[in-house]
Amino acid sequence: MTRRLLLGCSAVGNAFVERMRDDRDELVAVTDDTGWASTLRDRNVATVEADPTDRSAYPDDAAVVFVASDDPARNVDAARAARRRYPDATVVAYGGDDPTPDQLTALESTADRVVDPAEAVGARVLDATGADATEEPVRLLSALRDFSGPLLVVAHDNPDPDAIASALGLARIAESAGVPADACYGGEIAHQENRAMVNLLDLSLRTVDEINLDDYGGVALVDHSRAGINDSLPEGHPVDIVVDHHPPRGPVAGTFVDIRPDLGATSTLIEAYLSRLGITPDRALATALLYGIRIDTKDFTRSTAIPDFEAAASLSSQADEATLERVESPSVSPETLRVIARAIERRDVRGSTVASCVGEIADRDTLAQAAERLLDLDGITVTFVFGYMDGVIYGSARARGADLDVGELLRDALDPVGSAGGHATMAGAQVPLGILQEASDTESLTDVVEAFVAGRFFEALDDAPSPPTGTVPEFPTD
Repeated sequence: MTRRLLLGCSAVGNAFVERMRDDRDELVAVTDDTGWASTLRDRNVATVEADPTDRSAYPDDAAVVFVASDDPARNVDAARAARRRYPDATVVAYGGDDPTPDQLTALESTADRVVDPAEAVGARVLDATGADATEEPVRLLSALRDFSGPLLVVAHDNPDPDAIASALGLARIAESAGVPADACYGGEIAHQENRAMVNLLDLSLRTVDEINLDDYGGVALVDHSRAGINDSLPEGHPVDIVVDHHPPRGPVAGTFVDIRPDLGATSTLIEAYLSRLGITPDRALATALLYGIRIDTKDFTRSTAIPDFEAAASLSSQADEATLERVESPSVSPETLRVIARAIERRDVRGSTVASCVGEIADRDTLAQAAERLLDLDGITVTFVFGYMDGVIYGSARARGADLDVGELLRDALDPVGSAGGHATMAGAQVPLGILQEASDTESLTDVVEAFVAGRFFEALDDAPSPPTGTVPEFPTD
């Protein structure tokens, strides 16, 4: 007689199987998820690859049935099928990801016990892995469970792959804990590789313009740490959760704050949370996280720590390499080639540093690509490319093998007249054109912008800070 039957599988169902190390010969699983079926068979679990709601796939007998997929609707159907097939069995049903009140009510009317998503994930951390309450994933779950409504996860404006993937990953963690979540961004996804990633992986993000902040019970920031600074939230808006790898410029507020400047990417942190919580990312999310790590570390050649390699190794087995190759090789736009050529033509080289004003631009992401390309010039270790559009001057800086911190360099040069940030090898800045437009009546605006921005940049370079060492400063977080 089959004593236990597992219908569907997920991280929670997997935890159930792990607990049955000595009794797996009494367990039968029914799932139509090929990946989970393979995993269960590797663990010597008798597995039928079939629809878990199809009673014809069930064994003759079962004393205990555990319904455990991530899909709440299928769990309702599977629980009802199990109850009809085994009227005397004990049926335990997992709520799944973000169940509606009606779905929970349906499960409660059918099953003997319903496992709450947050309870299930918390139990997975505390019991199955031996974590304690001071560990970041456990503290994150605690913060999530305190929300009275959905979570809004905000990436920085004009997000790069690391910000996009991190926002989606944190939303996935929240949903696994029973907290609905939306990932959003301000500005635009302009870089061709970034657009390719979102389109080819069919990633779902909202824009800040689409949302109403009053609809959310909490706000999280990923890949940046202060509301209103490089995002489209009101400056000083309350923030509950911050996950970032950039060194903070000042105090960071939040119930849960995890900032690791020693890591190469925020996606590395998100992967660690997923792994520790026993949450398996789907193929699209795994691919996005892997790409986020590879881009922010420039394929592990800058600002890379051991956890970055470990996270990438873990994600590689789940990622879609074929899609990743397509993401990494999109067509290059004429605007990108024009800006790169302009940056080379107008370069101002001083020692091992080059700055270049490219004038008016149509796509601000081309500045980052030009800054990367100028690093290939012989003897150059620091690059800064800037241009203007829509009344704003934008700049992008890069460093390789330089004894300075370009994030601090741009802050010192341009924070007093705009905003700037980043870390030792990669940074950006924004400055309103303001009165420079009026001053350009007697000479070209490009020349005025070049004189103003390059002057401040090279002046700050004379007293440039060195890269940071050690851990993040201990700023208060409440």
